[in-house]
Amino acid sequence: MFEIKKICCIGAGYVGGPTCSVIAQMCPNIQVTVVDVNEARINAWNSDTLPIYEPGLKEVVESCRGRNLFFSTSIDDAIREADLVFISVLSNPEFLAEGTAIKDLKNPDRVLIGGDDSPEGQKAVRALCAVYEHWVPKEKILTTNTWSSELSKLAANAFLAQRISSINSISALCEATGADVEEVARAIGTDQRIGNKFLKASVGFGGSCFQKDVLNLVYLCEALNLPEVARYWQQVIDMNDYQRRRFASRIIDSLFNTVTDKKIAILGFAFKKDTGDTRESSSIYISKYLMDEGARLHIYDPKVPKEQIILDLSHPGVSEDNQVSRLVTISKDPYEACDGAHALVICTEWDMFKELDYERIHKKMLKPAFIFDGRRVLDDLHNELQVIGFQIETIGKKVSAKRIPFASSCEIPKFSLQDPPVKKPRV
Repeated sequence: MFEIKKICCIGAGYVGGPTCSVIAQMCPNIQVTVVDVNEARINAWNSDTLPIYEPGLKEVVESCRGRNLFFSTSIDDAIREADLVFISVLSNPEFLAEGTAIKDLKNPDRVLIGGDDSPEGQKAVRALCAVYEHWVPKEKILTTNTWSSELSKLAANAFLAQRISSINSISALCEATGADVEEVARAIGTDQRIGNKFLKASVGFGGSCFQKDVLNLVYLCEALNLPEVARYWQQVIDMNDYQRRRFASRIIDSLFNTVTDKKIAILGFAFKKDTGDTRESSSIYISKYLMDEGARLHIYDPKVPKEQIILDLSHPGVSEDNQVSRLVTISKDPYEACDGAHALVICTEWDMFKELDYERIHKKMLKPAFIFDGRRVLDDLHNELQVIGFQIETIGKKVSAKRIPFASSCEIPKFSLQDPPVKKPRV
């Protein structure tokens, strides 16, 4: 059987970097080269400060970088010398979750490899299987044809996104009836046919994969003349958009129907904890909606650089003119962000937000002081926070006995980072 001794991976991003670093660590006899046209990114991979944050990644890279793991901009040379080139030879979709990517790579639920039925295709499939068999049990390595492999990736993310949109739809019903979405999720999650994964109500899903893959599925269905199926999966995205707009409307309405010139602390900008990735983060959408109403935002995230936050909010579809420079301040810690604020909004479920000194925060905030918990991270602190004096609003539950009734009076328009910016007529 053909033996792979050199691998080239094109793309040193959130998938290529961690995946090939783990392959290099688990297969010390294989030389792995990760290439990218972005010289600054490659330089970062070769430095002490990696370009992405992922628990455990730094240790993996340092264990084999310079030995059998290399990062380079010499793309042509790496391709020419490689026995296998990731992304152009086979369909080998990743099923990684940011924040647990290293664990997922070392102990995967499955590895999926798709290839053509031709002799060359099957030879390539067997060769890649041999790479993964260095550490993955054979029974966890699934081989399919190329279409099945690619559709499996889209379907897996679509099903996960669907579960999040489903529980978020129930969260709206819970707020209207007095039910608690966490209790409902626990009750239905104990049904073995359903299970308890991905039943956490929140301000909405983000990241690079869910929306992209669901929309790819929608596009495929429309192109293949399956409009009913396309509409079904489009509703998953529509519900996610609705949840974000609903949460932003709740902030505005609770603050007496206006946030103009009010300081609001945004805690968390990454799309989820344990990553610095902001792609399609709900924080971007919430910030956009609040900026459109004239709110002054003070943003803190422990892992997202200031430059990335400014770049995301300066996207033509998010803000206009000098909106960001006028309305956005990046804070160095959560206490600075909350100092003098009318409200704090938790958009990312960082563990550190459970451990803040909220009595200290309350003393420095304007009164009445509001907490909008978009991730349900403060559930165990509700009684304590109310005693301190906070007005608490959260997803899928009525918290305060004297809660301000929520009936949205502000209509927030839909928008997508994928849409071209709207051109305004010149006056």
